Amino acid sequence: MFTLIELPYTPDALEPVISANTISFHHGKHLQTYVDNLNKLLPGSPFEGKTLEEIVLTAPAGAVFNNAGQILNHNLYFTQFKPATAASAVMPGPTGRLKARIEAQWGSFAAFQADFEAKGAGLFGSGWVWLAAAQDGSIVITQEPGAGNPLTRGLKPLLTFDVWEHAYYLDYQNRRAAHLAALWQIINWDEIERRYK
Repeated sequence: MFTLIELPYTPDALEPVISANTISFHHGKHLQTYVDNLNKLLPGSPFEGKTLEEIVLTAPAGAVFNNAGQILNHNLYFTQFKPATAASAVMPGPTGRLKARIEAQWGSFAAFQADFEAKGAGLFGSGWVWLAAAQDGSIVITQEPGAGNPLTRGLKPLLTFDVWEHAYYLDYQNRRAAHLAALWQIINWDEIERRYK
């Protein structure tokens, strides 16, 4: 049985980038529903007892994949943030190997940000935009519709922006691009670096 992930911060800690009201709906209702749905689908199925990653990698398109994928994606999404503060709003971004890789592939962190935001804003319908790593350490931005995850492409997920409307509509209405641009203020780059290692 899967359980709702506990947030590593208080519901209002990401304001003004993500409001406590959005966290209440997004984490407390949308994600809880995916957890409840998957727990109902698993008993007696070939996926009972498997991890979320195993389910995402082996389940065919359909309800089991969709709910497992959404739980995995949201778990990675919610744990990549840290409380919004004046200091975090001006943080330069990643350091170390990940910074070097981004600069090598995009020329600058600003160019990477612009590409990432453009791919998130340009994804038709609902889904996710990801920064993911290949086995050789190279990184790529992927657009994943629905409950998609880079794992299914043989990639390791590092960073994700949720572009389902429930992630931003209460705070930004239809301004998806504005939401994506604001999220950089609350990224916990230590966590993203940890995932890259």
